[in-house]
Amino acid sequence: MTRYSALSVIRHALAGNSNWGRAWRDPEARSRYDVVIVGGGGHGLATAYYLAKEHGITNVAVVEKGWLGGGNTGRNTTIVRSNYMMPGNTMFYERSLKLWENLSQDLNFNAMVSQRGQYNMCHSPAQMDAARRRGNIMRANGIDAELFDREEMKRRLPYLDFSETARFPIHGAIYQGRAGTVRHDAVAWGFARGADRLGVDILQQREVTGYLWERGRIVGVETSRGDIRANKVALCVAGHSSRLAEMAGLRLPIESHCLQAFVSEPYKPLIDSVITYGGAHLYISQSDKGGLVFGGDLDMYNSYAQRGGLPVVEHTFASAKALIPGLSRLKLLRQWAGIMDMTMDGSPIITRTPVDGLYLNGGWCYGGFKATPASGWCFAWTIAKDEPHEDNAEFTLDRFERGYQIDEKGVGPTPNAQ
Repeated sequence: MTRYSALSVIRHALAGNSNWGRAWRDPEARSRYDVVIVGGGGHGLATAYYLAKEHGITNVAVVEKGWLGGGNTGRNTTIVRSNYMMPGNTMFYERSLKLWENLSQDLNFNAMVSQRGQYNMCHSPAQMDAARRRGNIMRANGIDAELFDREEMKRRLPYLDFSETARFPIHGAIYQGRAGTVRHDAVAWGFARGADRLGVDILQQREVTGYLWERGRIVGVETSRGDIRANKVALCVAGHSSRLAEMAGLRLPIESHCLQAFVSEPYKPLIDSVITYGGAHLYISQSDKGGLVFGGDLDMYNSYAQRGGLPVVEHTFASAKALIPGLSRLKLLRQWAGIMDMTMDGSPIITRTPVDGLYLNGGWCYGGFKATPASGWCFAWTIAKDEPHEDNAEFTLDRFERGYQIDEKGVGPTPNAQ
Protein backbone atom coordinates (compact mmCIF):
# COMPACT_ATOMS: atom_id res chain seq x y z
CA MET A 1 0.00 0.00 0.00
CA THR A 2 1.36 3.43 -0.90
CA ARG A 3 1.92 5.70 2.11
CA TYR A 4 2.26 9.47 1.98
CA SER A 5 3.77 11.85 4.54
CA ALA A 6 1.92 14.99 5.55
CA LEU A 7 4.47 17.03 3.58
CA SER A 8 3.94 15.04 0.38
CA VAL A 9 0.15 15.41 0.67
CA ILE A 10 0.55 19.19 0.98
CA ARG A 11 2.97 19.25 -1.98
CA HIS A 12 0.52 17.30 -4.18
CA ALA A 13 -2.33 19.58 -3.11
CA LEU A 14 -0.43 22.75 -4.01
CA ALA A 15 0.82 21.35 -7.33
CA GLY A 16 -2.62 20.35 -8.58
CA ASN A 17 -2.26 17.24 -10.71
CA SER A 18 0.91 18.30 -12.48
CA ASN A 19 3.08 15.60 -10.93
CA TRP A 20 0.53 12.82 -10.59
CA GLY A 21 1.22 9.50 -12.27
CA ARG A 22 -1.34 7.74 -14.47
CA ALA A 23 -3.84 5.55 -12.63
CA TRP A 24 -3.72 3.09 -15.53
CA ARG A 25 -1.81 2.79 -18.79
CA ASP A 26 -2.94 4.07 -22.20
CA PRO A 27 -1.53 1.24 -24.33
CA GLU A 28 -1.57 0.57 -28.02
CA ALA A 29 -3.82 -2.32 -28.97
CA ARG A 30 -2.21 -5.67 -29.59
CA SER A 31 -3.18 -7.61 -32.69
CA ARG A 32 -4.65 -10.50 -30.67
CA TYR A 33 -6.00 -11.15 -27.19
CA ASP A 34 -7.36 -14.17 -25.38
CA VAL A 35 -10.46 -12.14 -24.46
CA VAL A 36 -11.82 -8.82 -25.71
CA ILE A 37 -14.40 -7.25 -23.41
CA VAL A 38 -16.64 -4.68 -25.08
CA GLY A 39 -17.67 -2.01 -22.59
CA GLY A 40 -15.54 -0.05 -20.13
CA GLY A 41 -18.08 0.40 -17.37
CA GLY A 42 -18.14 -1.31 -14.00
CA HIS A 43 -19.21 -4.72 -15.33
CA GLY A 44 -16.64 -4.84 -18.12
CA LEU A 45 -13.78 -3.66 -15.90
CA ALA A 46 -14.79 -6.01 -13.07
CA THR A 47 -14.88 -8.91 -15.54
CA ALA A 48 -11.38 -8.07 -16.74
CA TYR A 49 -10.11 -7.73 -13.17
CA TYR A 50 -11.49 -11.09 -12.04
CA LEU A 51 -10.35 -12.84 -15.23
CA ALA A 52 -6.82 -11.79 -14.37
CA LYS A 53 -7.01 -12.17 -10.58
CA GLU A 54 -9.06 -15.37 -10.26
CA HIS A 55 -8.20 -17.23 -13.49
CA GLY A 56 -4.79 -15.92 -14.50
CA ILE A 57 -6.06 -14.72 -17.88
CA THR A 58 -4.21 -11.44 -18.35
CA ASN A 59 -4.05 -11.17 -22.15
CA VAL A 60 -7.30 -9.21 -22.06
CA ALA A 61 -8.47 -5.95 -23.62
CA VAL A 62 -11.35 -3.77 -22.46
CA VAL A 63 -12.62 -1.79 -25.45
CA GLU A 64 -14.66 1.33 -24.67
CA LYS A 65 -16.20 3.70 -27.23
CA GLY A 66 -15.92 6.70 -24.89
CA TRP A 67 -14.34 7.08 -21.46
CA LEU A 68 -14.40 4.68 -18.54
CA GLY A 69 -17.57 4.88 -16.47
CA GLY A 70 -19.27 7.24 -18.92
CA GLY A 71 -22.33 5.02 -19.23
CA ASN A 72 -24.56 3.61 -16.51
CA THR A 73 -21.71 3.17 -14.02
CA GLY A 74 -21.58 6.95 -13.58
CA ARG A 75 -25.32 7.47 -14.08
CA ASN A 76 -27.06 5.74 -11.18
CA THR A 77 -28.08 6.39 -7.59
CA THR A 78 -25.22 4.29 -6.11
CA ILE A 79 -27.42 1.95 -4.02
CA VAL A 80 -26.17 -1.55 -3.12
CA ARG A 81 -28.27 -4.25 -1.44
CA SER A 82 -29.04 -7.96 -1.48
CA ASN A 83 -32.71 -8.12 -0.45
CA TYR A 84 -33.79 -10.56 -3.17
CA MET A 85 -35.91 -13.64 -2.69
CA MET A 86 -36.21 -15.55 -5.97
CA PRO A 87 -34.01 -18.62 -6.55
CA GLY A 88 -31.32 -17.55 -8.99
CA ASN A 89 -31.21 -13.98 -7.66
CA THR A 90 -30.88 -14.43 -3.89
CA MET A 91 -27.35 -15.78 -3.57
CA PHE A 92 -26.05 -13.89 -6.59
CA TYR A 93 -26.82 -10.50 -5.07
CA GLU A 94 -25.59 -11.67 -1.67
CA ARG A 95 -22.27 -12.59 -3.31
CA SER A 96 -22.18 -9.07 -4.72
CA LEU A 97 -22.80 -7.44 -1.36
CA LYS A 98 -20.08 -9.55 0.26
CA LEU A 99 -17.66 -8.49 -2.48
CA TRP A 100 -18.65 -4.86 -1.93
CA GLU A 101 -17.85 -5.19 1.76
CA ASN A 102 -14.19 -5.97 1.03
CA LEU A 103 -13.77 -4.22 -2.31
CA SER A 104 -11.68 -1.27 -1.12
CA GLN A 105 -9.21 -3.63 0.55
CA ASP A 106 -9.16 -5.97 -2.44
CA LEU A 107 -8.45 -3.16 -4.93
CA ASN A 108 -6.37 -1.04 -2.54
CA PHE A 109 -8.59 1.84 -3.66
CA ASN A 110 -11.22 3.61 -1.61
CA ALA A 111 -14.58 2.84 -3.24
CA MET A 112 -16.33 4.74 -0.41
CA VAL A 113 -18.57 1.82 0.53
CA SER A 114 -21.11 3.13 3.07
CA GLN A 115 -23.27 0.41 4.65
CA ARG A 116 -25.81 2.82 6.03
CA GLY A 117 -28.79 0.46 5.75
CA GLN A 118 -31.90 0.50 3.59
CA TYR A 119 -35.58 0.77 4.52
CA ASN A 120 -38.21 -0.52 2.08
CA MET A 121 -41.47 1.10 3.11
CA CYS A 122 -44.75 -0.85 3.35
CA HIS A 123 -48.05 0.93 2.78
CA SER A 124 -50.64 -1.76 3.51
CA PRO A 125 -51.09 -4.91 5.60
CA ALA A 126 -50.63 -6.96 2.42
CA GLN A 127 -47.27 -5.34 1.78
CA MET A 128 -46.24 -6.05 5.36
CA ASP A 129 -47.11 -9.73 4.81
CA ALA A 130 -45.07 -9.74 1.57
CA ALA A 131 -42.15 -8.07 3.36
CA ARG A 132 -42.33 -10.69 6.13
CA ARG A 133 -42.13 -13.45 3.53
CA ARG A 134 -39.19 -11.79 1.79
CA GLY A 135 -37.38 -11.27 5.08
CA ASN A 136 -37.88 -14.88 6.12
CA ILE A 137 -36.42 -16.11 2.81
CA MET A 138 -33.47 -13.78 3.19
CA ARG A 139 -32.77 -14.91 6.75
CA ALA A 140 -33.11 -18.56 5.75
CA ASN A 141 -30.27 -17.91 3.28
CA GLY A 142 -28.09 -16.19 5.88
CA ILE A 143 -28.91 -12.65 4.67
CA ASP A 144 -29.73 -9.97 7.23
CA ALA A 145 -33.30 -8.65 7.34
CA GLU A 146 -35.49 -6.99 9.98
CA LEU A 147 -39.17 -6.06 9.90
CA PHE A 148 -40.23 -2.88 11.67
CA ASP A 149 -43.76 -1.76 12.48
CA ARG A 150 -45.18 1.75 12.21
CA GLU A 151 -44.17 2.81 15.70
CA GLU A 152 -40.56 1.73 15.22
CA MET A 153 -40.43 3.61 11.92
CA LYS A 154 -41.77 6.76 13.59
CA ARG A 155 -38.92 6.47 16.10
CA ARG A 156 -36.26 5.85 13.45
CA LEU A 157 -37.43 8.20 10.65
CA PRO A 158 -39.64 10.84 12.31
CA TYR A 159 -39.42 13.20 9.33
CA LEU A 160 -41.62 10.93 7.16
CA ASP A 161 -45.32 11.70 6.80
CA PHE A 162 -47.07 9.60 9.44
CA SER A 163 -50.20 11.75 9.48
CA GLU A 164 -53.72 10.39 9.02
CA THR A 165 -53.95 12.24 5.69
CA ALA A 166 -50.70 10.83 4.25
CA ARG A 167 -50.98 9.96 0.57
CA PHE A 168 -49.36 6.59 1.26
CA PRO A 169 -49.88 5.51 4.89
CA ILE A 170 -46.79 3.92 6.42
CA HIS A 171 -47.45 0.54 8.03
CA GLY A 172 -43.81 -0.38 8.54
CA ALA A 173 -40.71 -1.36 6.59
CA ILE A 174 -38.29 -4.18 5.91
CA TYR A 175 -34.72 -3.18 6.70
CA GLN A 176 -31.35 -4.49 5.55
CA GLY A 177 -28.57 -3.03 7.66
CA ARG A 178 -25.72 -4.14 5.37
CA ALA A 179 -27.17 -2.31 2.37
CA GLY A 180 -26.05 1.21 1.52
CA THR A 181 -24.25 3.21 -1.14
CA VAL A 182 -20.91 3.17 -2.98
CA ARG A 183 -19.14 5.96 -4.87
CA HIS A 184 -19.88 4.98 -8.49
CA ASP A 185 -16.95 6.61 -10.30
CA ALA A 186 -14.53 5.19 -7.72
CA VAL A 187 -15.79 1.73 -8.67
CA ALA A 188 -14.81 2.24 -12.31
CA TRP A 189 -11.44 3.77 -11.37
CA GLY A 190 -10.65 1.08 -8.80
CA PHE A 191 -11.42 -1.84 -11.11
CA ALA A 192 -9.57 -0.13 -13.97
CA ARG A 193 -6.45 0.39 -11.89
CA GLY A 194 -6.64 -3.14 -10.50
CA ALA A 195 -7.07 -4.72 -13.94
CA ASP A 196 -4.31 -2.59 -15.44
CA ARG A 197 -1.85 -3.64 -12.73
CA LEU A 198 -2.57 -7.28 -13.58
CA GLY A 199 -1.72 -6.68 -17.26
CA VAL A 200 -5.12 -5.91 -18.83
CA ASP A 201 -5.10 -3.37 -21.68
CA ILE A 202 -7.74 -0.65 -21.38
CA LEU A 203 -8.51 0.87 -24.80
CA GLN A 204 -10.68 4.00 -24.66
CA GLN A 205 -12.19 6.05 -27.51
CA ARG A 206 -12.47 2.93 -29.67
CA GLU A 207 -16.00 2.01 -30.78
CA VAL A 208 -16.84 -1.53 -31.85
CA THR A 209 -18.47 -1.39 -35.29
CA GLY A 210 -18.67 -5.09 -36.14
CA TYR A 211 -17.17 -8.54 -35.68
CA LEU A 212 -14.48 -10.62 -37.35
CA TRP A 213 -15.71 -14.03 -38.49
CA GLU A 214 -14.10 -17.32 -39.45
CA ARG A 215 -16.11 -20.46 -40.31
CA GLY A 216 -19.23 -19.10 -38.59
CA ARG A 217 -17.36 -18.18 -35.40
CA ILE A 218 -16.57 -14.73 -34.00
CA VAL A 219 -12.80 -14.29 -33.80
CA GLY A 220 -12.50 -10.61 -32.94
CA VAL A 221 -13.97 -7.15 -33.30
CA GLU A 222 -13.88 -4.38 -35.86
CA THR A 223 -13.38 -1.00 -34.24
CA SER A 224 -13.20 2.65 -35.25
CA ARG A 225 -9.41 2.39 -34.85
CA GLY A 226 -8.72 -0.98 -36.44
CA ASP A 227 -9.45 -4.68 -36.05
CA ILE A 228 -8.60 -6.67 -32.94
CA ARG A 229 -8.58 -10.45 -32.98
CA ALA A 230 -9.56 -12.51 -29.94
CA ASN A 231 -10.34 -16.07 -28.93
CA LYS A 232 -13.45 -14.85 -27.11
CA VAL A 233 -15.53 -11.65 -27.26
CA ALA A 234 -17.61 -10.61 -24.25
CA LEU A 235 -20.32 -7.92 -24.29
CA CYS A 236 -20.84 -5.69 -21.23
CA VAL A 237 -22.60 -2.70 -22.79
CA ALA A 238 -25.77 -2.28 -20.70
CA GLY A 239 -28.51 -0.45 -22.65
CA HIS A 240 -26.74 -1.05 -25.96
CA SER A 241 -26.67 -4.84 -25.57
CA SER A 242 -29.34 -5.38 -28.22
CA ARG A 243 -27.42 -3.25 -30.77
CA LEU A 244 -24.14 -5.10 -30.30
CA ALA A 245 -25.91 -8.48 -30.30
CA GLU A 246 -27.80 -7.59 -33.49
CA MET A 247 -24.47 -7.07 -35.25
CA ALA A 248 -23.83 -10.75 -34.55
CA GLY A 249 -27.28 -11.81 -35.80
CA LEU A 250 -28.59 -12.34 -32.27
CA ARG A 251 -31.95 -10.94 -31.18
CA LEU A 252 -32.25 -10.33 -27.44
CA PRO A 253 -35.41 -10.21 -25.25
CA ILE A 254 -34.46 -6.69 -24.17
CA GLU A 255 -35.94 -3.21 -24.40
CA SER A 256 -33.86 -0.09 -23.74
CA HIS A 257 -35.43 2.59 -21.55
CA CYS A 258 -34.26 5.80 -19.96
CA LEU A 259 -34.03 5.93 -16.14
CA GLN A 260 -33.55 9.34 -14.56
CA ALA A 261 -31.82 10.37 -11.35
CA PHE A 262 -31.56 13.69 -9.56
CA VAL A 263 -29.60 15.47 -6.86
CA SER A 264 -30.73 18.45 -4.81
CA GLU A 265 -28.81 21.41 -3.47
CA PRO A 266 -26.77 20.57 -0.34
CA TYR A 267 -28.88 20.21 2.78
CA LYS A 268 -28.06 19.71 6.44
CA PRO A 269 -27.69 16.02 7.48
CA LEU A 270 -31.15 14.47 7.38
CA ILE A 271 -31.20 10.99 5.83
CA ASP A 272 -28.58 8.63 7.21
CA SER A 273 -29.83 5.57 5.31
CA VAL A 274 -31.41 4.64 1.99
CA ILE A 275 -35.20 4.83 1.78
CA THR A 276 -37.27 3.19 -0.93
CA TYR A 277 -40.88 4.07 -1.26
CA GLY A 278 -42.82 1.28 -2.91
CA GLY A 279 -46.15 3.06 -3.22
CA ALA A 280 -44.79 5.70 -5.58
CA HIS A 281 -41.60 4.05 -6.90
CA LEU A 282 -39.14 6.47 -5.30
CA TYR A 283 -35.74 5.91 -3.69
CA ILE A 284 -33.71 8.49 -1.84
CA SER A 285 -30.43 8.87 0.05
CA GLN A 286 -28.14 11.73 1.06
CA SER A 287 -24.65 12.11 -0.39
CA ASP A 288 -21.52 13.01 1.56
CA LYS A 289 -21.74 16.51 0.04
CA GLY A 290 -25.23 16.98 1.49
CA GLY A 291 -27.24 16.66 -1.71
CA LEU A 292 -30.28 14.39 -1.63
CA VAL A 293 -30.08 11.80 -4.40
CA PHE A 294 -33.43 10.76 -5.91
CA GLY A 295 -34.42 8.00 -8.32
CA GLY A 296 -37.80 7.14 -9.78
CA ASP A 297 -39.49 5.10 -12.47
CA LEU A 298 -38.59 4.55 -16.10
CA ASP A 299 -39.51 6.90 -18.90
CA MET A 300 -41.93 4.46 -20.49
CA TYR A 301 -40.72 4.69 -24.07
CA ASN A 302 -37.79 3.07 -25.83
CA SER A 303 -34.77 5.34 -26.07
CA TYR A 304 -30.98 5.49 -26.17
CA ALA A 305 -30.96 9.16 -25.07
CA GLN A 306 -29.36 9.91 -21.71
CA ARG A 307 -31.76 12.64 -20.68
CA GLY A 308 -35.40 11.68 -19.96
CA GLY A 309 -38.62 13.66 -19.86
CA LEU A 310 -40.33 16.13 -17.55
CA PRO A 311 -43.29 13.90 -16.50
CA VAL A 312 -40.91 11.67 -14.53
CA VAL A 313 -39.34 14.75 -12.94
CA GLU A 314 -42.75 15.90 -11.74
CA HIS A 315 -43.73 12.44 -10.49
CA THR A 316 -40.45 11.91 -8.64
CA PHE A 317 -40.56 15.15 -6.71
CA ALA A 318 -44.28 14.97 -5.97
CA SER A 319 -43.56 11.54 -4.49
CA ALA A 320 -40.61 12.85 -2.51
CA LYS A 321 -42.71 15.62 -1.02
CA ALA A 322 -45.49 13.17 -0.19
CA LEU A 323 -42.99 11.00 1.71
CA ILE A 324 -41.01 13.82 3.36
CA PRO A 325 -43.07 17.05 3.48
CA GLY A 326 -40.04 19.00 4.73
CA LEU A 327 -38.44 18.77 1.29
CA SER A 328 -41.04 21.02 -0.34
CA ARG A 329 -38.73 24.06 -0.67
CA LEU A 330 -35.60 22.17 -1.64
CA LYS A 331 -34.11 23.13 -5.02
CA LEU A 332 -33.04 20.66 -7.69
CA LEU A 333 -29.35 20.96 -8.55
CA ARG A 334 -28.99 18.62 -11.53
CA GLN A 335 -30.48 15.66 -13.40
CA TRP A 336 -29.06 12.82 -15.47
CA ALA A 337 -30.19 9.50 -16.93
CA GLY A 338 -28.89 6.07 -17.82
CA ILE A 339 -30.04 3.56 -20.41
CA MET A 340 -31.57 0.44 -18.86
CA ASP A 341 -31.59 -2.83 -20.79
CA MET A 342 -34.84 -4.26 -19.49
CA THR A 343 -35.47 -7.99 -19.76
CA MET A 344 -38.97 -9.37 -19.71
CA ASP A 345 -38.62 -10.87 -16.22
CA GLY A 346 -36.53 -8.17 -14.58
CA SER A 347 -33.49 -10.43 -14.12
CA PRO A 348 -30.15 -10.34 -15.96
CA ILE A 349 -28.35 -12.49 -18.52
CA ILE A 350 -24.81 -13.79 -17.91
CA THR A 351 -24.10 -16.54 -20.38
CA ARG A 352 -22.31 -17.97 -23.36
CA THR A 353 -24.51 -17.16 -26.37
CA PRO A 354 -25.56 -19.42 -29.27
CA VAL A 355 -23.08 -17.48 -31.43
CA ASP A 356 -19.77 -19.29 -31.14
CA GLY A 357 -17.12 -17.09 -29.54
CA LEU A 358 -19.60 -14.53 -28.15
CA TYR A 359 -20.49 -14.10 -24.45
CA LEU A 360 -23.16 -11.81 -23.02
CA ASN A 361 -23.55 -9.87 -19.78
CA GLY A 362 -26.67 -7.69 -19.91
CA GLY A 363 -30.35 -7.22 -19.15
CA TRP A 364 -29.69 -5.63 -15.75
CA CYS A 365 -32.84 -3.52 -15.48
CA TYR A 366 -32.59 -1.62 -12.18
CA GLY A 367 -30.01 -3.96 -10.66
CA GLY A 368 -26.85 -3.22 -12.63
CA PHE A 369 -24.76 -1.10 -10.28
CA LYS A 370 -25.37 -3.14 -7.14
CA ALA A 371 -24.45 -6.29 -9.08
CA THR A 372 -21.12 -4.97 -10.40
CA PRO A 373 -18.62 -7.12 -8.46
CA ALA A 374 -20.63 -10.36 -8.61
CA SER A 375 -21.42 -9.73 -12.26
CA GLY A 376 -17.74 -9.41 -13.09
CA TRP A 377 -16.80 -12.36 -10.88
CA CYS A 378 -19.42 -14.70 -12.36
CA PHE A 379 -18.92 -13.53 -15.95
CA ALA A 380 -15.17 -14.08 -15.62
CA TRP A 381 -15.87 -17.62 -14.39
CA THR A 382 -18.23 -18.25 -17.33
CA ILE A 383 -15.73 -16.94 -19.90
CA ALA A 384 -12.76 -18.78 -18.41
CA LYS A 385 -14.48 -22.13 -17.92
CA ASP A 386 -17.14 -22.02 -20.66
CA GLU A 387 -19.76 -22.88 -18.07
CA PRO A 388 -21.68 -20.80 -15.52
CA HIS A 389 -20.95 -20.60 -11.84
CA GLU A 390 -23.84 -21.79 -9.67
CA ASP A 391 -24.60 -18.18 -8.75
CA ASN A 392 -25.33 -17.20 -12.36
CA ALA A 393 -26.54 -20.59 -13.59
CA GLU A 394 -30.13 -19.34 -13.92
CA PHE A 395 -29.21 -16.22 -15.91
CA THR A 396 -29.38 -18.00 -19.26
CA LEU A 397 -30.59 -16.59 -22.54
CA ASP A 398 -32.69 -19.62 -23.41
CA ARG A 399 -34.87 -19.28 -20.28
CA PHE A 400 -37.10 -16.93 -22.25
CA GLU A 401 -37.50 -19.54 -24.97
CA ARG A 402 -38.25 -22.22 -22.36
CA GLY A 403 -40.72 -19.99 -20.52
CA TYR A 404 -38.72 -20.14 -17.29
CA GLN A 405 -38.86 -16.68 -15.73
CA ILE A 406 -36.93 -15.37 -12.71
CA ASP A 407 -39.76 -12.96 -12.09
CA GLU A 408 -38.39 -10.87 -9.23
CA LYS A 409 -40.90 -8.05 -8.98
CA GLY A 410 -38.67 -6.55 -6.32
CA VAL A 411 -35.82 -6.09 -8.78
CA GLY A 412 -36.46 -2.36 -8.69
CA PRO A 413 -37.05 -0.18 -5.65
CA THR A 414 -40.23 -2.01 -4.65
CA PRO A 415 -39.10 -5.36 -3.23
CA ASN A 416 -42.16 -5.65 -1.03
CA ALA A 417 -44.65 -5.30 -3.89
CA GLN A 418 -45.19 -8.98 -4.62
